[in-house]
Amino acid sequence: MIHFFDNATLPVSRWRNGGGETREIVSFPPDSSEFSWRISIATIAADGAFSRFPGIDRVITLLEGEGVELKAGNRYTQLLRPRQPFAFAGEDEIEARLTSGVSTDFNVMTRRETHCAEVRVIADACSPAPQNAGVVYVLAGEWLTETQSLTRGQGVWWQAGAPSFAPISSGALLLLAEIAGR
Repeated sequence: MIHFFDNATLPVSRWRNGGGETREIVSFPPDSSEFSWRISIATIAADGAFSRFPGIDRVITLLEGEGVELKAGNRYTQLLRPRQPFAFAGEDEIEARLTSGVSTDFNVMTRRETHCAEVRVIADACSPAPQNAGVVYVLAGEWLTETQSLTRGQGVWWQAGAPSFAPISSGALLLLAEIAGR
């Protein structure tokens, strides 16, 4: 079964530190205090520390904004650029610095011991692995699933039995996050 969402109507949760907000797409299992995997869209409005999530692997993809610099102490510095997924460990102590104003990011978090994620940008028709859970989010253009069309800012998620996706406009781009069990 697939579940439709529109970023404009997702519930908004403000961050405790006041530096942004999150729109949760899905957290699995539902109604659990400890997720196996979670996918959301966040707005970063101010420089500051990321929340730490020990035992969680994260993949962040810049959707809007000029860039965000992530700094993990003396270990690494990564400049996030639009539509380029970046993976890091949830226990990393990350400081984020906006390079040019507010940014919007697509975030995937998986519990390391039970799940893993692959996030990529798609421009052609695709059929995600049927045994995997996942989310697609339209970055540009219009896409057709087996049941409906999707435009920028819309998407679907599923637990298993992924639908197929096909672009129906030129320049269409889709962000695909596949979640596999270990």
